[in-house]
Amino acid sequence: MTDAIKDFLLANPRTVVLTGAGISLASGIPTYRDSAGKWQRNDPIQHRDFVEKPASRQRYWARSYAGWPAVGQAQPNAAHLALARLEAAGYGSLLVTQNVDRLHQRAGSQQVIDLHGRLDRVICLSCGERTDRARMQERLVDYNHSLPSPGALAPDGDADVPDDIINQINVPPCESCGGVLKPDVVFFGDSVPRTTVEEIFTAINAAGALLVIGSSLMVYSGFRFCRHAHQAGLPLACINPGATRADDLFTLKSEQGCSEQLQALAAELAGG
Repeated sequence: MTDAIKDFLLANPRTVVLTGAGISLASGIPTYRDSAGKWQRNDPIQHRDFVEKPASRQRYWARSYAGWPAVGQAQPNAAHLALARLEAAGYGSLLVTQNVDRLHQRAGSQQVIDLHGRLDRVICLSCGERTDRARMQERLVDYNHSLPSPGALAPDGDADVPDDIINQINVPPCESCGGVLKPDVVFFGDSVPRTTVEEIFTAINAAGALLVIGSSLMVYSGFRFCRHAHQAGLPLACINPGATRADDLFTLKSEQGCSEQLQALAAELAGG
């Protein structure tokens, strides 16, 4: 199937690439769903709960404290590096990632949109000030006598923490205005900015093709781009070892592993 995907890229070198959690699995960051698209974790935190309920913020930041070191230290894997090489060789006009780990940028990809935001940054919901996630880690230590140890990593950068520890967590406020601090990501129940969505639609139209890699597309925020390409009559390809929400829309689909196939494509199209 690598040859078919290679032919797809040769015919559509400006294609927009959309990546999901599957591409970061080899970097030690788990996926949300199994190969059948079934959710594997507890219910995710909801945007409204985080904003309105102090207990939800305690839960998030306790779990995030335990999980952040693994995400912050994660390294790009062969799939990220292959996509960066393909971009440098002229394949792919834009990379849209549903991941919040920034591993594409660390691998060297230049034209990237973080569809769901970035976990390495924190935003104040009152004044809008953005600060590094590493600073929040330091402040959590300062505000708490007891904190959870690093645990088994979850897909969204947190880790399992006992309820008795969660209930004791003190969450630091914004250093500038005292407002509520939130990771600079799109939680479930929140929306991707419309300007970002329109920018991606425009890029897909200009590129004339879309390639999905490592995503089940079960979340509408990514699926809508497949639907847009399909409705526009544009070629639509996928590399994902498992079921996706858009399986009946694809012009071409490969169920081989993302890493192996991207490395082979980079070797053939980007010279190594």
